Amino acid sequence: MSQAHPTNISPLTAEDIDNTILQLVSFKLGDEEFAVDILIVSEIIRLVQITPVPHAPHFIEGVINLRGRVLPVVGLRKRFHMPEVEQTDQTRIIVMMWENQLVGFLVDSVSEVLRIPANTVENAPPVVAGVGAEYIKGVGKLDDRLLILLNMGFLFANSEMQETINMPSVQ
Repeated sequence: MSQAHPTNISPLTAEDIDNTILQLVSFKLGDEEFAVDILIVSEIIRLVQITPVPHAPHFIEGVINLRGRVLPVVGLRKRFHMPEVEQTDQTRIIVMMWENQLVGFLVDSVSEVLRIPANTVENAPPVVAGVGAEYIKGVGKLDDRLLILLNMGFLFANSEMQETINMPSVQ
C-alpha cells in the first residue's frame, strides 16, 4: 500500500510562526522565574547527596549517582553569581541531556510545565535578574508574570562547562 506524499512543501508563514507554541519547564531561583525547553529535560529529581569534586569550576556543586550514572551538578545560583540560599524541601535537580551527556542543574524549585505562544517572547534586555544576556533566549510574558527563557546552548558551549562535562570522574 503506497502513501501519497506532498510534493510542494511551503515555507513557514508569519502566521505559522505566530501560532507556534513553546513547551517549557519553569523553575525559580529566588524571586525570578526561568524556563528551559522541555525537549532537553530528561527528568526532575528531589535533592540527593551531592559529592564535591576537587578543582571543579566554582559553579559545580559536585556529582550525583543517578541509577548508576555519575552526573555533574551545576549550581545555577553560583553560575549566575546569585547569592546562595539554604536548600529546602522544594530544591530540585533538573536533569538535562546535552550532546548525549546528562547534566544536573540545582534550582530553588520547579514551578510547572508551560505552553506559551512564541509570539509572547521578546528579546532580552542586556541584563535580567543579574544574568547576562548571552544566557537568555528571551523573556516571555505570561499573564502578570515574566519568564526568563534560558539559552542552554550558550550555557553548555561555555568552555568551563565543557570541561565539566568532560571531567574524567563524570564519564
